[in-house]
Amino acid sequence: MLNFGLIIQFIFVFGLIVFVHEFGHFLIAKMVGVDVEEFGFGYPPRLVKLFTRKGTDFTLNWIPFGGFVRLKGETDDGEPGGMLAAPKWKRVLILIGGATMNFVLGILLLIFLYNVVNPVDTSKVLVMEVAPNSPAQMIGLQPGDIITKLGDEPIDSADAMVAATQKYLEQEVTLTYTRDGVEHTGVVIPRQNPPEGQGAIGFVMSHPEMELNFGQSIGMAFKTFWEQVRVTVSMPVNYLRGQFAPGEARVIGIKGIYDLFSNAAEIDQTNAEVANEVLPITRLSLVSMLSIAIGITNLLPIPALDGGQIFFLLIEAITRKRIPAQVANAVNSAFFFLLMLLMVFITVRDFVNPIPIP
Repeated sequence: MLNFGLIIQFIFVFGLIVFVHEFGHFLIAKMVGVDVEEFGFGYPPRLVKLFTRKGTDFTLNWIPFGGFVRLKGETDDGEPGGMLAAPKWKRVLILIGGATMNFVLGILLLIFLYNVVNPVDTSKVLVMEVAPNSPAQMIGLQPGDIITKLGDEPIDSADAMVAATQKYLEQEVTLTYTRDGVEHTGVVIPRQNPPEGQGAIGFVMSHPEMELNFGQSIGMAFKTFWEQVRVTVSMPVNYLRGQFAPGEARVIGIKGIYDLFSNAAEIDQTNAEVANEVLPITRLSLVSMLSIAIGITNLLPIPALDGGQIFFLLIEAITRKRIPAQVANAVNSAFFFLLMLLMVFITVRDFVNPIPIP
């Protein structure tokens, strides 16, 4: 059954991300002196013109989703004060303005989240539970202990713990851990075939929380932002190298994003019932990720996207010749059509083969 309240939330949130992107173009255009003919709330057809300020018509449109900016001289380089008549550096700034505002929104949300929710330190492995009659219990391991080493392998992530455990299956090995800052050791034998519901050593892993002040929250927000950029940019290369399992790296459309948003809303609802958490933490985290992802996507060097226009400007700077408007418009239109077809294909696939929700 459709949850219309959730659909309205999703439309508002996704529209906000689009609106912020367009506001970035508008803001930079105004700053560098390029005329903006219209700033629209929602998409045409126009409902009403709200007012005119400094030569810009602010309009309200029938489709209540995001917004748009119409710059003067986008297709005619002969219009004074227009986009194509502006120097290349101004055009580049305007083009990156949208993605920049998406990044700003994502980072601000991350700063807020890191101030209200303690992040986890994924470089440390925390013992959450200890199974009875397990190797972990035999050496006195307790919830709250931090695993630092297994044999000669330093433990600086959950993956490192898993890999080290596999290395020492059915072998005596020294497990090193800290409790209240004091180091302890014990000899365990990781089991090849542990009882059902138990791991090889017999404890449940997690990560300890970090308490951050405001300055540390800002640093963590930027670290998270750069990590998302790094992972996103390197994803195509890693996919070609076979570092992703089939289906693990997948492009999703509006339907797939809605599924993620719906799952985030369910998690928030559960947290509200179980932990009295009133803030939609999971949804805000998803909005941050989506805003950053949309910013990255728009900077890809694909015609019809902001990055494609920047690529055209780079060609102009190298050749010292302007790409004819007719050629640029034809290429942009062709790629826009292809992108729409791709979006339709992705959306249909999201309906036929929904993304797996953990």
